[in-house]
Amino acid sequence: MVHSLLGMTGADVLTIVNSAFFILGGIVVFMIGMNMLGSNIEKAAGKQMRRLMGRATKNRFVGVGTGAAITIICNSSSATTVMIVGFVNVGLMTLAQAASVIMGANIGTTISAFVMALSTVGGAQLSIAAIFAVVAFVGFVFTLVGKKDRLKQIGAILEGVGLIFIGLNVMSTAVSGMLDKENVKTAVEGMFTAIGLGKETLTWEVIVLFLMGALLTGLMQSSGALTAIVISLATPDPATGISLISLQMAMCIILGTNVGTCVTSLISSVGTSVNAKRTAMVHLLFNVAGCFIFIWPVAFAGQYIAKGLSGIDTQWQIAIFHMVFNLLTTAILLPFIKYLVKLACLIVHEKKGAEESTDAETLDVRLLKTPAIAVGQTRKQLLKMGEDAFSNYKLSLDMLLSGDLSKKEKFDETEKDINAANKYIVSFLIKLSLQEISETDEKKISSFYRVVSDIERIGDYAENIVEYAQKIVEDKVEFSEEAKEEIREMDLHISNLYRYVCDVFSGSDLRYSPDVEREEQETDRMNNIMQQSHLKRMNEGKCTPEAGALLLQLAVNMERIGDHMHNIANSVKSYGHGALIEEKAS
Repeated sequence: MVHSLLGMTGADVLTIVNSAFFILGGIVVFMIGMNMLGSNIEKAAGKQMRRLMGRATKNRFVGVGTGAAITIICNSSSATTVMIVGFVNVGLMTLAQAASVIMGANIGTTISAFVMALSTVGGAQLSIAAIFAVVAFVGFVFTLVGKKDRLKQIGAILEGVGLIFIGLNVMSTAVSGMLDKENVKTAVEGMFTAIGLGKETLTWEVIVLFLMGALLTGLMQSSGALTAIVISLATPDPATGISLISLQMAMCIILGTNVGTCVTSLISSVGTSVNAKRTAMVHLLFNVAGCFIFIWPVAFAGQYIAKGLSGIDTQWQIAIFHMVFNLLTTAILLPFIKYLVKLACLIVHEKKGAEESTDAETLDVRLLKTPAIAVGQTRKQLLKMGEDAFSNYKLSLDMLLSGDLSKKEKFDETEKDINAANKYIVSFLIKLSLQEISETDEKKISSFYRVVSDIERIGDYAENIVEYAQKIVEDKVEFSEEAKEEIREMDLHISNLYRYVCDVFSGSDLRYSPDVEREEQETDRMNNIMQQSHLKRMNEGKCTPEAGALLLQLAVNMERIGDHMHNIANSVKSYGHGALIEEKAS
């Protein structure tokens, strides 16, 4: 290697430096393209991704297909596994279901290698990379002049695709530039030989290349970027037919990338639930097991594998190997999912006395990587918060009618949970609104701010009712049977209203709006009846002033609870389907 380096001229050194800089620049362009493509396709396919995640729970085969499909959409297996860790953490997916989706993610990521191989097609003629460079320009025009969000989204997708091919072309051209210089080529080959990585024969050097692939992927946080570099290095120069690394060396590095990509999911599992950590461990165990199975054939029969793929361009050989490796690994290990899960459970122990996260905290920030699913999960948490608020309302009314304050402590704990959920959900919505989201999801997020406020106000009115209950007990105030019947009738309409509001809000379906409207009007009517009946009883001497004052305040508070429930149903009108309802001022 020393002789090779000494034989280089200043121009040769500059060639290496320039090529290295272009390779780094190509990586940057490639990564930007990957991110643009993945985020915008994900944004456009939000509903489809929600459906896919729902199907993943059916069986392991559907889970594999779901993982592959989502990875193709996101254009990144790392992004998919981070999502899966988040889903398990919030309870959207079991550990066994997550394992099958992870296997599918490994299959889905192999499409990237075929895209990279495609970028080399064309040669001296009009190349694929040149065509996609024009595609990037068209996308740029769409984003520049497009007025509709959909058109801008399509433009961003086209830009992402184009940048991927431009980045790959820059890297490939930089490598070819080095190979054009005989002294440079000899020096690089000498460097490989010096560290024991000969192009012709590989034995223990497989481990070095494997570890190199794992380490570089872990540092770059992208197996796709390293795969692109490997394809560039292994693709022969069109003029000389010479490459910097052999197919066998490339296969070793590709195996390493499959382990290195686990770093992202391991990092994302920090601070999550035990099952989320186990999900990341399943990912690692699956990839390590697959590499362990395939590393021996590559080490001792790599040359025969290369001969079997001879006649096909090197870049396509690498893409085929990458796909076959992941397909066979999945086929071999899929029947043993439950054992992988058990092994992950043995490695990641559940700590005794560990505190479970609150319901609101299941809005894991990892869900922000999939805004469409994060919006759906936020809706679920709002429904849970609403259920707590309604439960507290019922509890407060029970204390008021029965005079039994023994459940006051339970009420106070639920009220603390409601207040904590209010703060957490608002904080999550702020973060979610900063993501790239669809127009419909943007409307939903905007409405959720009002919904969380309405739910919190329902909890506040329930607190007022508890205060009335305490005053009744302290002052020994009694309601007449007629007053109690009116309270119960008002409560019946509020309970019916709550049920219909849940129907509207949970399914974004305003077909139940007539029921909501009817029951809300009934609460208004009962408020008037309670006030008029109170005055009548006062005149007849059937009601004390103390009881009357509390009854009037109670009626107003119950009617206000109905108003806020009505507002929650009304919030759906900006994005829901069905008949619209008129907003009620609280």
